[in-house]
Amino acid sequence: MNKTFASLRLCVRKNLLIISLFIIVITLEFTTSPAYVFGYLYTGAILLVNVFYGGKATLIATTISVFLTLLNLYVHIGTIIELPTLANRLIATLSLIVTGCLSNRNRIYQQKIVEQKTKLQSQEELVGLRQDFASTLTHDLRTPLLGAIETIKAFQDKQFGEITSIQTKVLATMIRSHQSSLQLVDTLLDVYRNDLEGLNLRLSPLDLTVLVEEVANSLTSLASANQVYLTFNYGDSDFRQSLWVNGDGFQLKRVLTNLLINAINHSRRGDRIEIILSSQSNGLNPLVKILDYGSGIKPEDFSYLFERFYQGNSDRQAKGTGLGLYLCRQIIEAHNGKIWAENRYPNGAIFGFILPRLCHN
Repeated sequence: MNKTFASLRLCVRKNLLIISLFIIVITLEFTTSPAYVFGYLYTGAILLVNVFYGGKATLIATTISVFLTLLNLYVHIGTIIELPTLANRLIATLSLIVTGCLSNRNRIYQQKIVEQKTKLQSQEELVGLRQDFASTLTHDLRTPLLGAIETIKAFQDKQFGEITSIQTKVLATMIRSHQSSLQLVDTLLDVYRNDLEGLNLRLSPLDLTVLVEEVANSLTSLASANQVYLTFNYGDSDFRQSLWVNGDGFQLKRVLTNLLINAINHSRRGDRIEIILSSQSNGLNPLVKILDYGSGIKPEDFSYLFERFYQGNSDRQAKGTGLGLYLCRQIIEAHNGKIWAENRYPNGAIFGFILPRLCHN
């Protein structure tokens, strides 16, 4: 109740102040000859109206002020009006119009500044929430998964007694499932961390050819289980060639592993996956392409492949989280490279990336 009365008193005071200014100026205007132009004093009332009541009220106050300023000429219609007097009064009306327009524009700018500050504050709060979310994931999901994996491994090592062959298979399946979940959590954490802080790379000279071969060899068992065959193609060269880049070996291995696993999972039994290693047409920048002969990518999904959480409606076998390719894009772009896909629907797809060549001194 007290707040209501305080607001009412403040509103009354504002109105009285504005009305008092108008009365004073009108009195001065119409009790003196037209040669004395007091219309400039209306600017005070216009500014107060703009501060207290906003745009529409400012327009009304400006219109009234202009009208009263010019009305003085009509009231003194029997008096001889000299040209300087008329000019002064027209200049006064122009100044009132300019004051109204500028004060209203200034109010709009101030409102935009306040809105922008509010948005920035909201973004800062959102960043804080995302950081809390990442911390929660680390503590509440990753730690229990690691504990569960170690516990299952203890069962596999027969630390709690003998186990049967069937139990061994079940435990192996449980470990793979938990490791997949752990990989998902790690990928999600990396994506959010990279969006917030950027990707911190540990760069060093490395041979991209050796890196690709290492990743391919580590996935041989997965490819064999899916009856898929990995082959190498060195572009225009008939022999193995080195492709030197300044890169983060760990992060680039993640890209290669992700792309190769996608190709393996999306290939049919008996298919082959071709890993193409070459230089760009100008012979400078190393180029990697991974070609599979699976079901390809539907045209409507093609432009969204590297977007976060996008999964599409493809006929390809594996279903992911929509984070793998997004993380690949983050890593390659952090290396100042470019990643893309080439559609061969319905007979497969090509995923490729290019990195800046390492310049030897």
